[in-house]
Amino acid sequence: MNISERLIEYVKIDTKSEPESATFPSSKKQFDLANLLVDQCNEMCLSDIDLDKYGYVTATLESNTDREIPTLGLLAHMDTAPAMTGTNVNPKIIRNYDGKDIILNEKENIILSPEKFPALNSVVGLDLIVTDGTTLLGADDKAGIAIIMDSILHLKNHPEIPHGKIRIAFTPDEEIGQGVEKFDVEKFGADFALTIDGGRLGEIQYECFNAISAKISISGESVHPGTAKNKMINALSLAMELDCMLPANQRPQFTEGYEAFYHLDELTGTVEKAEMDYILRSFDYEEIQNMKNILSHAVEFLNKKYGERVTVLFKDSYRNMREKIEPHMDIVNLAISTLESIDVTPIIEPIRGGTDGSRLSWMGLPTPNIFTGGMNFHGKYEYIPIQHMEKSKEFLITFIKNLANK
Repeated sequence: MNISERLIEYVKIDTKSEPESATFPSSKKQFDLANLLVDQCNEMCLSDIDLDKYGYVTATLESNTDREIPTLGLLAHMDTAPAMTGTNVNPKIIRNYDGKDIILNEKENIILSPEKFPALNSVVGLDLIVTDGTTLLGADDKAGIAIIMDSILHLKNHPEIPHGKIRIAFTPDEEIGQGVEKFDVEKFGADFALTIDGGRLGEIQYECFNAISAKISISGESVHPGTAKNKMINALSLAMELDCMLPANQRPQFTEGYEAFYHLDELTGTVEKAEMDYILRSFDYEEIQNMKNILSHAVEFLNKKYGERVTVLFKDSYRNMREKIEPHMDIVNLAISTLESIDVTPIIEPIRGGTDGSRLSWMGLPTPNIFTGGMNFHGKYEYIPIQHMEKSKEFLITFIKNLANK
């Protein structure tokens, strides 16, 4: 298979993670892809191939040189985002994209347009893999898997390229923030790693949000609206009042770059009971603690106003990995010089999201993030240029060769 055929095979396997599940991995169907990857690792005659009960696939490409070379880890995640269905993914290839609107689904009038997504203007002339408008694509992060597998196969077929020991891992449940929760870093045995889970061509990322989730429960008093005066307490109204107490300019739609946000991700309920799910994000650890305090004070205010009706439960999700990677900037510098050597302009910017690399870095394995070429993740407008996937593969092979020659 070439790299695009490999990706298309992977995205047709439904691996959506389930945030409300109590199991690990959160959905059994992630094992469908895991088992396929084990078979493919065996076909490539890799060593130490393992699929454990948590859904982690690991394998080793042994060193082909006597040089002292650090052991490199390469990781990508198997699951797709719960935000949209990953069932019956039917990808299409647009050859030599002409810069015009792409009709994803004529019946539903779903159009991928450069007017709405200007980044399409930069990929004119390339071959794009797109959706049929009814599902996400799943290039996040099955493109990363395809890139790693194709790179390892290339190294197997070209023993003249020197390389050290390479450990690969494919993880479940990254999209729901628990991808490496049960990952054994010590057993994995890498000195440092790369996640192949970024977006546009040239991205290198070594800092991400600090992340906190907040689950809020509100108890109301339901009374017939005709006789509700001075009796009804509408839990949904309290929820809206709470949301209005938070800084309006710190909602995701008003933020970019290093700006923090509060995001009301879900609101459900009735007059009697409502629940709100927030995510808090900031690159600065002190700032996110202050944001947590602001939300707590808003809850306290409502409890003073209406009686003890509102509770909030916070959960730390992940930390900014920059603090753990900065002592190992030689990794980032090697990635930058490698990109430049293959005529790709490095784009160094923070991840306005999370990555397994954040948790891994705090677990003792410094892990920057590298581009796949994918765009518009988590929705029906997701696409990826085949040539950018191939460039990511070229980056990996060159990075590995440069690491061996240091």
